[in-house]
Amino acid sequence: MRKKVNESASKLRIIPLGGLEQIGMNITAFEYEDSIVVVDCGLSFPADDMLGIDLVIPDITYLKDNISKVKGFVITHGHEDHIGALPYVMKEINVPIYATRLTMGIIENKFREHSLMGATKRKVVKFGHSVNLGAFRIEFIKTNHSIVDAAALAIYSPAGIVVHTGDFKVDYTPVFGDAIDLQRFAEIGKKGVLALMCDSTNAERPGFTQSERTVGKTFDTLFTEHKDTRIIIATFASNVDRVQQIINSAYKFGRKVVVEGRSMVNIIETASSLGCLNIPDRTLIDVEQLRNFPDEKTVIITTGSQGESMAALSRMAGDIHKKISIGPRDTVIFSSNPIPGNEKAVTNVINELLKKGADVIFQDVHVSGHACQEEIKLIYSLVHPKYAIPVHGEYKHLKAHAKIAQSLGIPKENTFILHSGDVLELNQEGARVGGRVPVGTVLVDGLGVGDVGNIVLRDRQHLAEDGILIVVLALDGYSDQLVSGPDIVSRGFVYVRESDELMDEARVIVDEAIHSCLSRGISDWGKLKGGIKDALGEFVWKKTKRRPMILPIIMEV
Repeated sequence: MRKKVNESASKLRIIPLGGLEQIGMNITAFEYEDSIVVVDCGLSFPADDMLGIDLVIPDITYLKDNISKVKGFVITHGHEDHIGALPYVMKEINVPIYATRLTMGIIENKFREHSLMGATKRKVVKFGHSVNLGAFRIEFIKTNHSIVDAAALAIYSPAGIVVHTGDFKVDYTPVFGDAIDLQRFAEIGKKGVLALMCDSTNAERPGFTQSERTVGKTFDTLFTEHKDTRIIIATFASNVDRVQQIINSAYKFGRKVVVEGRSMVNIIETASSLGCLNIPDRTLIDVEQLRNFPDEKTVIITTGSQGESMAALSRMAGDIHKKISIGPRDTVIFSSNPIPGNEKAVTNVINELLKKGADVIFQDVHVSGHACQEEIKLIYSLVHPKYAIPVHGEYKHLKAHAKIAQSLGIPKENTFILHSGDVLELNQEGARVGGRVPVGTVLVDGLGVGDVGNIVLRDRQHLAEDGILIVVLALDGYSDQLVSGPDIVSRGFVYVRESDELMDEARVIVDEAIHSCLSRGISDWGKLKGGIKDALGEFVWKKTKRRPMILPIIMEV
């Protein structure tokens, strides 16, 4: 038995706790003997059937059960799907966080909102530097992405080196900072890399991803073509390079810039204070100052490129923005592609803007922040991993990535498409999926974290689909005789004023069910409520083919 434990201990365990087979909620644990290092800690946004849910964060039961081993969180970059769950997770497992400059700045913004600044240990790491965490050494490698200061990680363990690319692309002409450090990937590759965990988001797309700078040229062209209108540009708040290029074009064409949307304002303030964003003097103005300048001399950078209902652009389109209204003298540019699932929301916003007479541009004003097939091949060619572990993407993206790895000579048996919760054990001798750990989702609704589960969601879906019937009655506390009622209240089931006959019949059915129970001596409220539900449910189904939630309320007088 002891021999088996030692064999297991000599292996590196890679445990994705989220982020596989989906876009978002990236979090992966790396475990070697008594050390665990966690890479990223992201959230995802709720699916359509998660009614009323604001955010979805990973279940960290495994980390809590092994808290003595957890040495720290290492973060690749500052997007929500990689950092968004940190404020919630840090309230449960408070361990140090390591990240690059802008990434840490955005994390600290979140921690201020959650009053966590004094409670958490944070360390900014420079590219090329390493941190020692238990049995691991983690090196930060410069990459390019749609946010500044994105890093790949070289994870050194006694079992071998794992290279984790994070979200990346190869951009030889980035807007800010240096190009991806391909030389360092090659140097690590020469040392011998056990496994490569590489971004799969664009694994289905052939060729190379265009440089972010190409969008700057597009902006210049659009500013030239629309010199007589106000320009409103919607993009991701976190795409600092995109914001920089909008500001560059605005300055070049003599326009003042207004920033709208809380997340956009926060990130621009953080990026400019850290020197990641260069804003010429007197270019930024407050939204209140818009009226002091002609429309053709202003640009508004706003959130809402994904059609989010409460984002600034959506509020402008719906005429509920307090300070900005859309009209025929506006050109609205969507500088992003819809995330899968958001297409309908984006289309609705575009239609609303068009109805108000605005000119809307939503094509060719965006480049991806993720590597296409040729860039993925380049990383494999530099790193020469023994094992390929596709990450970051839905199953179809992981599958396409696996084909790329195999086309480059990595054997099929050395390519692992994991599921969240799988435990991949590997060393130089071999690799296998050995068991699972508990994984899942924790739902955030307002201030409640985890207090809404599957049963509550099921009830919400039930209410949304068929509505509710509330049956109210009063019983005499001594004789168990019906004193008043039953009254039936409908919400979301039928419009009562137009369904008098149905509701009258329903009341008779409930009355009969109550008297039937009482005549048989059934005075237990649980059984009485069950009888009411059964009788009314059967009647409503026969009449309407619907199954509303039925909620009997019994009062004692």
